[in-house]
Amino acid sequence: MTGDEPGDAVTLLIADDDEVTRIGLRTLLAAQPGISVIGEAADGVEAVERARELRPDVVLMDVRMPRLNGIDATRQLLAGSAEPPKVVVITTFENDGYVTAALSAGAGGFVLKRLPVPQIAEAVRVTASGEAILFPAALRRMVTARPLGSAEALPRAALTGREEEVLRLMATGLSNPEIAELLTVSQETAKTHVGNILTKLGAQNRTHAVVIAYESGLVVPGCLAD
Repeated sequence: MTGDEPGDAVTLLIADDDEVTRIGLRTLLAAQPGISVIGEAADGVEAVERARELRPDVVLMDVRMPRLNGIDATRQLLAGSAEPPKVVVITTFENDGYVTAALSAGAGGFVLKRLPVPQIAEAVRVTASGEAILFPAALRRMVTARPLGSAEALPRAALTGREEEVLRLMATGLSNPEIAELLTVSQETAKTHVGNILTKLGAQNRTHAVVIAYESGLVVPGCLAD
């Protein structure tokens, strides 16, 4: 753990069964601006328990852990808390099945351990802000490998024309302020559109909404930039 006062920093719990990896992540991420590491867990069961005890802003959750894997721990944590933390799933394996499972469980981000530490730190900060982190290459591979339906198949759909436009912009990774600027509307209006989209699609977060849009055919593969 760090000795720094959290202040406005994002509080972080690191869950990884490999002690060396866990210590390395703790040390390196604690040195990043705007992040305060407040706890660790060595498996999925401990991750859920420690997250409920410490109430971090974000849990950096490894996938392959004993007793309870990171995907199931994420699902359990998010389903069993009134105000759950955000979750960023981290793994050594670039496995599209993990991406799908993580997003379905409600994770707001997915990163690889081989990424530079500043990029992992940015994923933590962005996810903490509620702007779920998008990874275009992984999303594109995932959705192109699965059969696409039609826009009419959107769950609970009845998106307005403007909401469909906002969803397509979300698929490019734009934040609410960027969407507001592009559409010449207020940030509050953009936020309202995003909230309506998540509700209508039954999506846990922005990333999940984009996956649904891909799978329905509303957004076509290739629209995202790496």
